[in-house]
Amino acid sequence: MRIFSTPEELLAAVGQRLGASDYRQVDQRQITLFAELTGDRQWIHTDPGRASDGSFGSAIAHGFLALALLTSMLAEIFQVNGVDLVLNKGLDRLRFSQPVPAGAKIRAVADLAAAASRPRGFTEATIAVTVEIDGTPRPAYTVQHRLLFHRTAATGEGQPRGTERTGGESR
Repeated sequence: MRIFSTPEELLAAVGQRLGASDYRQVDQRQITLFAELTGDRQWIHTDPGRASDGSFGSAIAHGFLALALLTSMLAEIFQVNGVDLVLNKGLDRLRFSQPVPAGAKIRAVADLAAAASRPRGFTEATIAVTVEIDGTPRPAYTVQHRLLFHRTAATGEGQPRGTERTGGESR
């Protein structure tokens, strides 16, 4: 795991590989739960028997399920200390290249594509991510993930009133 002591350290690491997560299995139980949660119960996800005769040869994970796993995979790859808030700013250039079959293992490989200081104690980072499927040459997807890291203010300066943090608890 790559650890940055402060969000400002990201500025000096632009262009560097941050690392890769461990492989994690995407099983049919997760796919079924995601289908129930989102209401996307299309048979290519939820009916393994029918899906085995379909275009993909098996049930496949929802693209948005594979995308939802990105946060936990990135948490295995890098950490930024000295922050009290991390915000998802958005996703650029998301491309699903290949479906993730039920039971497949995926991992994220991340590079720091860009970083910049922003007003009010924020640092913006763009993480270029490729999510690989174990044993498959083409990735499941690629994406430019934008994150905002808010620097911890020791005195509470720069934070909105009532949001100062002490002892690791928020009010």
